[in-house]
Amino acid sequence: MEKESRPSWDNPMQFILACVSYAVGLGNVWRFPYLCQMHGGGGFMIPYLVMLVLEGIPLFCMELAIGQKMRLGSIGAWSAISPYLGGVGGCRSGGCILWIKPTLESLSIINTAPELVMSHYCGVVYFTATFPYLVLLVYLIRGVTLHGALNGVKYMFTPKLEQLANPQTWINAATQIFFSLGLGFGSLIAFSSYNHHNNDFEKQAIAVSLINSGTSIFASVVTFSIYGFKATYNYENCLERMKLLLINTFDLAEESIHKQNISFWISELNQTHPDQFGLISSRVEHCSLEQELDTAVEGTGLAFIVYSEAITNMPAAQLWSVLYFFMLLLLGMGSMLGNVMAIITPLRDFKPLARSFSNETLNGLVCAFCLLLGIGFTTPAGNYWFTMFNEYGATFSLLFIVLIEVFTVSYIYGLKRFEKDVEDMLGRRPGWYWKVMWAAVSPLLLISLFIFYIINYIQGGVPTYQAWDKEKGRLVVTEYPVFGQAFIGVLLVSSVSCIPLAALYAFCTRHQRGVPVRKGSARSRTSSV
Repeated sequence: MEKESRPSWDNPMQFILACVSYAVGLGNVWRFPYLCQMHGGGGFMIPYLVMLVLEGIPLFCMELAIGQKMRLGSIGAWSAISPYLGGVGGCRSGGCILWIKPTLESLSIINTAPELVMSHYCGVVYFTATFPYLVLLVYLIRGVTLHGALNGVKYMFTPKLEQLANPQTWINAATQIFFSLGLGFGSLIAFSSYNHHNNDFEKQAIAVSLINSGTSIFASVVTFSIYGFKATYNYENCLERMKLLLINTFDLAEESIHKQNISFWISELNQTHPDQFGLISSRVEHCSLEQELDTAVEGTGLAFIVYSEAITNMPAAQLWSVLYFFMLLLLGMGSMLGNVMAIITPLRDFKPLARSFSNETLNGLVCAFCLLLGIGFTTPAGNYWFTMFNEYGATFSLLFIVLIEVFTVSYIYGLKRFEKDVEDMLGRRPGWYWKVMWAAVSPLLLISLFIFYIINYIQGGVPTYQAWDKEKGRLVVTEYPVFGQAFIGVLLVSSVSCIPLAALYAFCTRHQRGVPVRKGSARSRTSSV
């Protein structure tokens, strides 16, 4: 049977490393720290950890269970559950295509047959899953020894509790969990479809989820230590400029003014010498460490701009630069390999397509298509396009797709039958935590977040982004042009359009053939896998 002929992981550790390599990616290094900064440090970590327990771990376990039971890619797995749900898998695979970066390495790694793909992939993940931790550890040791590093770490762990009342904080926390764990992209179903039937995916789901979130926090400590160094460096440079300005203008004794009393002298001289102070008022800067730490860097800027600026001020800058960007390359490759597998696995499971194209041709077409899609991000305006995809291309679709997923398993496929499937694989039924999360907490929370997202999008007015103003010499908030707003609309609609279109196609096809929809049809197939 297909169940026996499908290739499998050599051992559970290979599967865990593959999931870690896929889940731990660039989002852990730049997106999580960026969201922490944007939502007040510890004020973001609280909803993030809540979402990990209420959404991340239960849905991660659910996806692993679906893939392991069906032994199919995302499209085949959801079609087996219901013929009307093939679009869920198709939508997920399409989401992966939009997010894959153009890399030619995949052409040599993704090989000619499923067995060879597994063999090559298993060899790669041992390196891509472990080496970034070594680099992060080296950076942590170097980062915490930098002057001002503790200012950044303190900023990271100091919560701004007012952020807890902001619905966008919770939405971003949930979507970061989905991004970080890889939920809603189909890769986890593809990975677990190569598991042995009795593999203990429940413990693996908990382990990988905790490793992934721990990596995000660990990487954030590294990031904020370097960010604290950069902010302190800029703050002290600002104080030094003000000190020289006041000394030269008012002929003060150099020992009378220092960094700790500059604010006092500025206020004092403004009152005692208003005419003379007015001549330099345009050159007076407000030096604030808190303001430097609060300065948000949009999109990938935290990983590529802030790190780069900080590295240039370190001793042996070239060494740290090579290590850092090599780590980013490996993180991107690990996630990319998982995304490519999420696309190729359901395509191979689609028999008409598999008969029309050889494995080599299919792999080459997928990688070439991803390359073409990624070229747009390398143009001069590529960072703006990336920001558009980051903010509008997946958040809406992920919330919607994961909501459809948990609702389908709990109420269409049936939680009781799903419990029996879990018992068939593990020899025990899922505990109360899993059942409460799948049946009530996760769906209700997802519905609430989905509604909040739509309300925020409508109330937010015209979408905006940060653009560089060369005259002002800084980033300014700018409204998207009309074509940008139209493209955002296309992103929002196209990201979920597969689901209703596939359901409509399945309904029309079955209606023409006169095939009735029986509730037990899909279930009987899954129980026999």
